[in-house]
Amino acid sequence: MVELVVGKNDAGQRLDRFVGKAVPLLPDSLLQKYIRIKRIKLNGKGAKRDEHLKPGDVLQLYINDEFFEIPSEENAYLKVGTPKLDIVYEDENLLLADKKPGVLCHSAGDWSYDTLIANIQAHCVQTGEWKPREENSFAPALCNRIDRNTGGIVIAAKNAEALRILNDKIREREIDKLYLCAVIGRPKPASGTLRNWIFKDAEKNQVYVRKTSCPGAKEAITEYRTLKTAGGLSLVECRLLTGRTHQIRAQLAAAGAPLLGDGKYGSERINREFHEKGQALYSYKLTFDFPTDAGALNYLRGRSFAVSRVDFAEKYFDFKISVDK
Repeated sequence: MVELVVGKNDAGQRLDRFVGKAVPLLPDSLLQKYIRIKRIKLNGKGAKRDEHLKPGDVLQLYINDEFFEIPSEENAYLKVGTPKLDIVYEDENLLLADKKPGVLCHSAGDWSYDTLIANIQAHCVQTGEWKPREENSFAPALCNRIDRNTGGIVIAAKNAEALRILNDKIREREIDKLYLCAVIGRPKPASGTLRNWIFKDAEKNQVYVRKTSCPGAKEAITEYRTLKTAGGLSLVECRLLTGRTHQIRAQLAAAGAPLLGDGKYGSERINREFHEKGQALYSYKLTFDFPTDAGALNYLRGRSFAVSRVDFAEKYFDFKISVDK
């Protein structure tokens, strides 16, 4: 139990809002519950959540010790009362999550609990698959990341063995990922391979495409095929043979077919016409190829998984996703 004495600078606040600030890791739903069941008491008695505090009031908080830790990315899962996840596939070793555009995989500098990894870890705690107080070092972890404004499948490992295997398979490019994107105009030719060099300007977080090699540039290779064309736009499927920063966005823009909604490499005028503010790019399907031994994950060899829908593909092309699992 922790006691807090209300000072003059904290007086006048509602009980629930004061406790929410004093114990930032406590989920809002749990906070309200603890007030109702009197695990949060005011001057030794139960109180209503909207009661205003006075100087000298004493709060008794019967709350687990971990909620009083300093907030960080490592314990952000504690703040998640109800995990927000769109699960594509899950078993005892891994979880495939459909990350929506706008969601961060990890905290971007400032501490934030509303990240994909925090929601996945909270899910694993609540299902009993991960007991952080019994672990010395392991926590469920993401094996790949997707930019904030891009959507798609992210792989999370639930145990250390799965994490090691998946990281190895990703590094050896034994997991095949396909992307959907809506581009302005029509790629010419309709399908093919984009092969050039990409130079990254780290300060601007922007890349530049070069036709020939130059110092600091890395080769980038993308296979693509046009699936549909409608209303001045084309739906294109891409497969990355290399993994460079902004590879699909920059290469297609350099080829004369920038992504719809792309504010960095695309057309501001056309983006405004379509009222799109985020790039139309989605990592929508993956296949566990595993041409070499995958140990405990061999059961996944040859299996494919896809998201249930991609909004821009349905909106502009009436495109439905299907995959054999």
